[in-house]
Amino acid sequence: MSLESLPFPSDAAGWAAFVDERPTVRIARVHEIDGRLKAESALTTADRLELWNDADIALSAALSESYVLSEAHPDPAVRDRAEEQVQTVESLSAARLLDRELWSAFADAETTDLEDDQARLLAHLLRDFRRSGVELDDADRERARQLADRDTELSLAFSRNIRDGRREITVPVEGLAGMPQDFIDTHPADEHGRVTLSTDYPDLMPVRDYAHDRATRVALVSAYNDLAWPENDAILAELLDVRAERARLLGYPDWADYETETRMIGSGVAIPAFLSRLDDASQPAAEAEYPLLLERLRRDVPDADVVSIADFWYLLGAIKREQYDVDAQLVRSYFPFERVVAGVLDVIGRLLDVEYVPVDAPTWHDDVQSFDVIRGGERLGRIHLDLHPREGKFSHAACFPLAPGVTGRVLPEAALLCNFSRGLLEHDEVVTFFHEFGHLVHDILGGRQRFARFSGVATEWDFVEAPSQLLEEWAWDAGVLASFSGNAEGQPIPADLVARMRTADSFGRALEVRRQLGHANVSYHLHVDRPADLQAETERLYAAASPVQPVPGLHSYAGFGHLTGYGACYYTYQWSLVIARDLLSGFGDGLMDAAAAGRYRTEVLERGGSRDAHDLVEGFLGRPSSFDAYREWLAGA
Repeated sequence: MSLESLPFPSDAAGWAAFVDERPTVRIARVHEIDGRLKAESALTTADRLELWNDADIALSAALSESYVLSEAHPDPAVRDRAEEQVQTVESLSAARLLDRELWSAFADAETTDLEDDQARLLAHLLRDFRRSGVELDDADRERARQLADRDTELSLAFSRNIRDGRREITVPVEGLAGMPQDFIDTHPADEHGRVTLSTDYPDLMPVRDYAHDRATRVALVSAYNDLAWPENDAILAELLDVRAERARLLGYPDWADYETETRMIGSGVAIPAFLSRLDDASQPAAEAEYPLLLERLRRDVPDADVVSIADFWYLLGAIKREQYDVDAQLVRSYFPFERVVAGVLDVIGRLLDVEYVPVDAPTWHDDVQSFDVIRGGERLGRIHLDLHPREGKFSHAACFPLAPGVTGRVLPEAALLCNFSRGLLEHDEVVTFFHEFGHLVHDILGGRQRFARFSGVATEWDFVEAPSQLLEEWAWDAGVLASFSGNAEGQPIPADLVARMRTADSFGRALEVRRQLGHANVSYHLHVDRPADLQAETERLYAAASPVQPVPGLHSYAGFGHLTGYGACYYTYQWSLVIARDLLSGFGDGLMDAAAAGRYRTEVLERGGSRDAHDLVEGFLGRPSSFDAYREWLAGA
């Protein structure tokens, strides 16, 4: 058994050939498989499913490798070629599901002797063929193919513009008042007494949190909220039209209905119903929290009449410092980057009974750290951590698969692309690291499946965030944090400070949910309503969702990267959080309880997508999921 996507080239010269040849070889393998499926009529249904699985393995690895390289490789030429390969693989995948000869190999398949996992794969595969439009007439099938290809092309361009859309501003040196000293030390003023700030996270997030000067906060947040504009304006408008036409052509009222057919929520109209439920649950607390933010802002800006998103995190931090005795700058002093990385690996290793063993493997950049995941001497997979920003790299934080785990054949492999500081981390960044690591362990531990289709995080898309959101809770546990935190003197973060942090965290929680409602409403309504004026409608939706207002006149939709992969379904984050808060109740004897962790690992993570998400939750909790735990969390319990 091998790590299917390795070895990567060990020197820069090898990458051009790699990004050309590796996907090409795998695509040739898919064409060979498809030829057999069409020509060999004597194949059993089980044989056909195994061949389809072979093609899934090849396509998944080709797509995943190319996608990661398009987002992370330092050479623009390699990124560009990798993006072309993503387009090629996506186009092939769409074309296969429109191929009537391939469809006929499965449409009338004998199912009598199929095992449960084979029957599940066949059912999903036939659904995929139907959803692609294979049953349409020739002209409409060709149009469906064109639209699928155009969706991919536009989505890649949208993401590329965000990745390459880094912006800079300059502010007077006094505009850094309130910033941590290590931040000031690494941002010297020029000969004109001005300091350059970028929209990269290591600049953006501390400025949002600490800059006393409102003009500095507004300037940088505004630059960030205009990321990839105007480039992405026309691209998004066309993408929304393409998706609407695809949905209609395939027999769905709109893109939300198309996407939700395969998700837990079940239908497009269920999205606004769910968001309305969140609206009702969060409104009373948000109405109580907002006046406190405005009152605090007026201490700095006496004539302020509204709290904007550029004020939000700064005011939360100020209130938590002044009313809850939680100083975020003190908190960050306990989280040097290297300690956090080692600590997260250790904590999650103990929790899930695995070891992370460093390996010296060639990767796409010197920043990348690679680890084999081991249990009882057996290698389960490999992970790569690419955690610092650089020019041309993916600018947010996410887990990217590299190879799908298939029992006895391929070890799962995945990478984290994040943008953390090399120095001290904000506690929010520690939470983010735990969150993204939740995806990583799900992908690796769920990567022991018979079929690539169900490997790793291949669950319903509105469940996929739940394991990550669950793991965030470990970043709030005093014992967990004490095990790896340490200030300059080596002292761990005090338990009483963590207790105050937890208490303070409940303040602003409802307003944060309202912010997430804004994202979800934008995601849904842009796809369903397709407004003529994207800027005006996006600003209206955010303004209606929360008393914390957007900075007017900006174009945040142009940099809203989730609009490609999540489409109309950004509601996923709160839907999954409802589940995650409920899953947490299964750890009643403590977060490091070995029995609960073992049950969670086997009933949820290791199942991958081999069961429906409702069954995964019920298998762990012993009952269906409930909204109660989320409601209590929202109320500050």
